[in-house]
Amino acid sequence: MDRALVAKKPASNKKKAQIFIWTGVNRSGKKVKGEMEGLSPSYIGATLRRQGIKPGKIRKKPKSLFSHARRITTKDITVFTRQLATMLSAGIPIAQSIDIVANGHDNPSMKEQLTAIRLDVESGTSLATALGKYPRYYDALFTNLVDAGEQSGTLESLLDKIATYKEKTEAIKSKIKSAMFYPAAILVVSIVVTAILMIFVIPQFESLFQGFGADLPALTAAVVAVSYFFQDYWWIIFGALIGGIVLLVAAYKRSEKMQHTMDRVLLKLPVLGAILKKGTIARFSRTLATMFSAGVPLVDALASVAGASGNRVYYEAVMDVRAEVSTGTHLEPAMSETGVFTNLVLQMVAIGEESGELDTMLNKVADFYEQEVDDAVDAMTSLLEPFIMIFLGGLIGTMVVAMYLPIFKMAAVF
Repeated sequence: MDRALVAKKPASNKKKAQIFIWTGVNRSGKKVKGEMEGLSPSYIGATLRRQGIKPGKIRKKPKSLFSHARRITTKDITVFTRQLATMLSAGIPIAQSIDIVANGHDNPSMKEQLTAIRLDVESGTSLATALGKYPRYYDALFTNLVDAGEQSGTLESLLDKIATYKEKTEAIKSKIKSAMFYPAAILVVSIVVTAILMIFVIPQFESLFQGFGADLPALTAAVVAVSYFFQDYWWIIFGALIGGIVLLVAAYKRSEKMQHTMDRVLLKLPVLGAILKKGTIARFSRTLATMFSAGVPLVDALASVAGASGNRVYYEAVMDVRAEVSTGTHLEPAMSETGVFTNLVLQMVAIGEESGELDTMLNKVADFYEQEVDDAVDAMTSLLEPFIMIFLGGLIGTMVVAMYLPIFKMAAVF
């Protein structure tokens, strides 16, 4: 059942929530108003009643012409979390802290969201519940940790842990994206350059060759034939290429089997696969360490960790680990059975379980693999540069030589 619930979360998040402006009366008879994200006015009304507020008028917030000019980013959420933790540790009340952060924010969308959260908190809603109304920005892991902090009275400490966690996970994601972006960008540039040469440049040479009255060299004839094909069917080539990418992405999002297959293939790629694996293990370790240190039970923590892994192969592996742990099996042997974790991770987890310092050992694992990803990305960039130069030079050089071969042949005759 847990697996099914976790798997359905992304589908539920695809429903478009909207911002509603509401007015009402609280338990003290005081008129209150605010903003809330939800799927319908009835959802907003039901939420307000659970908070002890009798709802009045509920209407959609009008869209501004510049509403999409500044989207709320992960960096915005991370900075807010860090600032809130700092203010709470200084003894500033939570509603006032949120108000200070909102007033100092330069992103209007973030400012509006924080204002709505502050109003909810002032009306008696817990911070975890108020944040949970924006699942696009505050996932289950985030709200669960905030809820644990509120219940244990260590909210500022937990917010500090969340901020640190998000900073480190975003850093590792950025490294992995840069590792994947570099070869992808080179591939796109190669396709564009080749298309320009084939469609616009080579036809100019071909019209010149027609006046030679001699047979073209084999390489030149082959390049000209490819150029003809590009000129006649370029729309089919680019249509098939773009359509294939769109269909592949759509299939990946909708099919769990496709996700598993693609993620497994990516993990087996040379160089890049090792970077993806290390990055996934780093996220797994960091997430589990953060939740475990917050006092979240291991079985519950593993469910959130699976969703945060970012890889279907590891998601399924962690869910299998969770099923084993729920029956009383220790974490290390359960992880060992999946076959996707390195010996270093297994040994550190075993030591952590024996010493009672599992979160400390997992943080050490995360630190190690984050550094490994940094080094691997730098090494891959250095390794790819000469190969890219050779590839592009060979591709463009071949076409240039093919175009000048007839000229050299004519010069040799005369």
